[in-house]
Amino acid sequence: MTNTLHRLKQRRQGGEIDGFTLIEILVIIVVLGILSAVVIYALGGFTGKSAIAACQSDGATISTAMAAFNTQNPSIPVTTGGLINGTPADGNTPYIVSWPTNSPHYAFELSTAVGSPVNATAANQLEVAVAPPGNVDPTNQANFNPYTGPSSCAGIS
Repeated sequence: MTNTLHRLKQRRQGGEIDGFTLIEILVIIVVLGILSAVVIYALGGFTGKSAIAACQSDGATISTAMAAFNTQNPSIPVTTGGLINGTPADGNTPYIVSWPTNSPHYAFELSTAVGSPVNATAANQLEVAVAPPGNVDPTNQANFNPYTGPSSCAGIS
């Protein structure tokens, strides 16, 4: 066995054998696997932070669009359709292009009714759902609370 090893070593040093051995390739694969695991772990926390920033940005965008709509159409209640399509009074100019959503993390809606005593809101008020964290169900009205600013996006994961 040692004779074979010495013979292969001599052939390799003499330039007869090129390339990598199986052990060398396996070591490289293991090192790359460890490096990728470290990078994935280090970047894992940024997903939640980006969802919070996106929620805050979307909330600010919708709030600004609602304010612009109310300024140009003081006698018309704000609706999702009115924000997206505009009204004949303002030349059907959209205030937002599409309704923002990121349903695993958060969802926005305009309240249409006063709501339950637990979650009472004014009609046509912007609401956001951030619970349950990481699995928001936009159809569950109990998860929606009034959007009062960027702090309303706390609790997103």
